[in-house]
Amino acid sequence: MSRETKDQAFAEIDDLQKKINGLKPFTEPMLKQLREYYRVGLTYSSNAIEGNSLTLSETKVVLEDGLTVGGKPLKDHLEARGHSNAYDWLYELANKAEIEEEDILRLHYLFYRYLDEGQAGKYRSTAIIVTGTDFVFPTADEVPGRMEEFVSSMKRDSLDIHTVERAARAHADFVTIHPFSDGNGRVARLIMNLLLFRQNFPITIIPPIRRAEYIAATRKANHGDNEEFTLLIASCVTESQRELLRFFR
Repeated sequence: MSRETKDQAFAEIDDLQKKINGLKPFTEPMLKQLREYYRVGLTYSSNAIEGNSLTLSETKVVLEDGLTVGGKPLKDHLEARGHSNAYDWLYELANKAEIEEEDILRLHYLFYRYLDEGQAGKYRSTAIIVTGTDFVFPTADEVPGRMEEFVSSMKRDSLDIHTVERAARAHADFVTIHPFSDGNGRVARLIMNLLLFRQNFPITIIPPIRRAEYIAATRKANHGDNEEFTLLIASCVTESQRELLRFFR
C-alpha cells in the first residue's frame, strides 16, 4: 500500500468524520440507542471471527433478553455475555486520561471470567501456538515486558500519527504479543475501538465475511508489515462512519 493510498483513506475518513461531527450533539436517547446497537453488533462480529456460532439475532436475544438459544454451546453464550461486560468497560475508559496496563487486564477479565476465572485478567504462563501461522510469539517470560512497552507506545503515538493508524497499530501489536492464553483477538478489537471511540469515531466492526482477509493481514502484521492491515481497518472505519450517517437520513 502506498503512502498516497493510505493518505487517501485517511482523508476520506476525516471528511466523513466532519459530517458526523456536524450532526452533534446527539440526544441522550440516540446515544443510548447507538450504544446498545453497537453492543450487539460488535459482540456478534468479534465473537464470530473467533468461531462463535451465535448469529446476530441470537446474540441480540442472549444480551437483551437473557435467554439461551437451543442447540448452541454454553461457551458461545458465555462469550457473548462476557464480551458485553467488557464493552461496558470500554465506555468507562473513554474519558480516562491515559490507558494503563491494568485497564487492559480488566478488559480481559470481564470478557473471560465466565469461561475460566482462574486465567481471566492474567497473562499466560506457557508458550502459545496459533494455527495457520509459523510466527513465533513471545515467551511467557517476555510478555510482561512487552506489554509494558505496548502501553508506553500507545501513549507516545497519541499525537504522532492518524487516530485510525494508531488504533490499527495497537491492534496489530497486541495480537503479535498474544499476552493471554485465549481471547487475544477480542481484547485487541476492544482496544482498537477504545482508541477510536476516545477520538469520537464510531464503534468499528470487522465483518465476519472479511475473516479470511483479516487473518491474512494480521499474519503479515505479526511479521512487521502493517500496511495491508491498516488499510483494512481504515476501510472498516469508513463503512462504520457511512452506516452512522445513514441512521440520520
